[in-house]
Amino acid sequence: MFQLSESNKTYLLELSRKTIQEFLQSGGKPSGVPAQAELLEKRGVFVTLHRGGHLRGCIGYIVPLFPLYEAVINCSISAATDDPRFQPLSPEELDAIEIEISVLSSAEIVQDIGQIEIGVHGLMINRKGARGLLLPQVALEHGWDREKFLSETCRKAHLQLDAWKKGAVIESFTAIIFREADFDLRKDHPSVAKGGR
Repeated sequence: MFQLSESNKTYLLELSRKTIQEFLQSGGKPSGVPAQAELLEKRGVFVTLHRGGHLRGCIGYIVPLFPLYEAVINCSISAATDDPRFQPLSPEELDAIEIEISVLSSAEIVQDIGQIEIGVHGLMINRKGARGLLLPQVALEHGWDREKFLSETCRKAHLQLDAWKKGAVIESFTAIIFREADFDLRKDHPSVAKGGR
């Protein structure tokens, strides 16, 4: 089972903030490759931005396309600038943003919806090419039960809310979820690139 050390969680959160800051200021990205094996494994990941307790951007990779550190860089930029639900983040907003990262497990087909655990499993629903995904923390934050979670994942896929009962493919996954508040990270931290090789 994939695990992340506390130091690597901190590294990724600092990398995410450094990436957004650098991209908004100059269009660049941090350089350097971390030495830790955990950060070099290919993993699905989502970067979520909150402002004042409200969503401000969320973009991710469902499947493991890139090494984890690189996926965090890419998703951080996209969450800040390419989420179609929001205007691109301004440099002035960055200090007000809280960063959360979700590192995904592999998805598995759900045979029995009774096995879906609120707060533990995220869901992905797919039907005829329409696909929607909700992270594990979303159901918990909204106080949804299992059926509401399934319906809202259908909504995310732009399907009828009961499509999960009518032949849609349901997959579940778990995630390692961590946020800046967990580590009391300062917003004016030093560069993280110096830890690379």
